[in-house]
Amino acid sequence: MFCWPEILGQWNKYVRPSLWLPFLEIVWGVLTGLVAMTSNASQIYALRTFIGLAESSAWPGMMTLFMHWYTPTELAKRMGFYHSCQAIGGMMANALQTAMHEGMDGVRGMAGWRWMFIINAIVTVTFAFVGFVFLPDYPNKPNPLAFWFTKADAQLAMARLRRNNRAEPSPVNWASARRTFTNWVVYWGYAYFSLFLKSLKNPDGTNRWSVSDINAIPIGGQAIQVAFVWIWALLSDYLRTRWVLIIVQVVIGLVPCIIMSVWNVPLGAKYFSYFISYLSLGTAPLIFAWISDLIPQDPEQRALVVGVAIAMYYAVSAWSQVLIWPAVEAPHYRVGWQTSIALWALVIIMTVLLKYIDDNWMRPQRLAFREKKEQEVAATTGEPTLTSQGKQVDEDVASVKDLK
Repeated sequence: MFCWPEILGQWNKYVRPSLWLPFLEIVWGVLTGLVAMTSNASQIYALRTFIGLAESSAWPGMMTLFMHWYTPTELAKRMGFYHSCQAIGGMMANALQTAMHEGMDGVRGMAGWRWMFIINAIVTVTFAFVGFVFLPDYPNKPNPLAFWFTKADAQLAMARLRRNNRAEPSPVNWASARRTFTNWVVYWGYAYFSLFLKSLKNPDGTNRWSVSDINAIPIGGQAIQVAFVWIWALLSDYLRTRWVLIIVQVVIGLVPCIIMSVWNVPLGAKYFSYFISYLSLGTAPLIFAWISDLIPQDPEQRALVVGVAIAMYYAVSAWSQVLIWPAVEAPHYRVGWQTSIALWALVIIMTVLLKYIDDNWMRPQRLAFREKKEQEVAATTGEPTLTSQGKQVDEDVASVKDLK
């Protein structure tokens, strides 16, 4: 159910991103505030359903916008920073939950958790209105409300796209949808920490950690995630590689899965496993930066691939998370960690396979597109293309070798 708004957001060619994304953020902000007014579980379930519908366009929408603006040496850093904001938000939420539980519980007759939803709603709606002005839309069709974005900025952005052999942004249509749905899609996800902390007991049977502790301790893991999302993204852009660093993260992710599969290990090893698992949560920015690298010549397909990939993730995780990580089995999940090992192994296979497909099928398409763009520029300027210059150099080298 959460899938259709995000695909619609990728398909939407009549409403600008600077209107669509902030509008949905306002909707989910208001609905979040209404959770504070609920009196039973059914009301929360209903609100959560509509919150999910409203927020589903945010992540894929922003990833797609980044692809329209940034070059291959810049993209992963921007995606990584945006992706890390989820962990930063989690850190702030945990800190706020701790503060709400200790300082506002009972204020005006409301529980601390209700104040948490009210504050979240206020912050969300405030920043959503800012988005109407500060989201720039596309380089070739900038946001008319963005007073700060000049015509010179737009021309510079378009020149950067051409210089890096990126096609201009264009609306998604049925032809691009056909190309996408006959091509490949990739994405995956991960699991929890708080249920483990909540399960720990003292020798007398009392809880080892208080409610405030349970909210505060995962902040350390989220801080690790933020740092390493940035590190992976910076390395990816600097080294101009995506797939190698994805594999490195998979190998790191296998370590806690193996330790937790054994389970009968010291408590310190379990803490180590949970915290080190945060080092492998920087794959998403690299995956979507790689998608942008693979199909620079087809912006419509890029937009749909992002939307469909995340929609498929939601569709699968909706039932698989409950099946693999059932809360009733916490903290010793019967098949969760073993399943994670199998999935990480599958990620390695898929990554290597995609690299093979890229080398043997997709790269020639990109090179053909690059040569076409260079010929268009050459026809306008009268200068030889880089590709033709390279071919001439190869011919000259071959002639010299023949003479020798």
